[in-house]
Amino acid sequence: MTRQFLLGSYVDSLTMEETLDEVEAIICAGKPVQHVVINASKINLMAENKDFAAIINRSPLINADGQSIVWAARFLGHHIPERITGIDLFENLVQKSAEKGYRVYYFGAEEKTVQEVVRLHQQAYPELEIAGYRNGFFEDTESEEIALAIRESKADIVFVAFSSPKKEEWVHAYKETMDVPFVMGVGGSFDVIAGVTKRAPKWMQKSGLEWFYRFMQEPKRMFRRYFVGNLSFVWKVVKERWRKQDAS
Repeated sequence: MTRQFLLGSYVDSLTMEETLDEVEAIICAGKPVQHVVINASKINLMAENKDFAAIINRSPLINADGQSIVWAARFLGHHIPERITGIDLFENLVQKSAEKGYRVYYFGAEEKTVQEVVRLHQQAYPELEIAGYRNGFFEDTESEEIALAIRESKADIVFVAFSSPKKEEWVHAYKETMDVPFVMGVGGSFDVIAGVTKRAPKWMQKSGLEWFYRFMQEPKRMFRRYFVGNLSFVWKVVKERWRKQDAS
């Protein structure tokens, strides 16, 4: 596995199939591992929050979730073969879990949403072993109890569906308590699968416009993240290119 370093973050140069192989090896090893993905928004968060950056960079498996990361990497002379989105990896891992007999746990979103995701996955994969599920609404004082309940479920994989940086910080704090081999954050994936929100058409995903589709759904809430945030990310990329040119 080739690991690149750009814009303050490590990222692994992997295809989807190679990522799935890495996850299978992690589950076989049986030691708790936190998986993360990076995109333009997380690069900005990492620049502002060094503790958050340290959590990301300690992960043994980091995928490029945003097309912006793939483009930036190539612009800066790195090789990232493809974008590995959290939702696509999530869906692939559910299928692999059904095939391999891995036990999966769903944690996040509203109660009716997570229930619908579990129902849809059980319908699609009757042989899938559901270790358990829980909504994403809780007090900080409940965290230890939740982590222990997940440990008792004997899950092999936990999918954590709440926003950054909360999900990365929570998983980092409780991964040893959960004692689950593979834990990944899936952000708003439960909402997409359950039909609460819509994902961009394939052509927009491939052309790097998925962010714009998301912005159009919630323009007021997403303006700062996507317009202000994307400009900040582009400026970071340009500065890094200049730095590399000056150093050469």
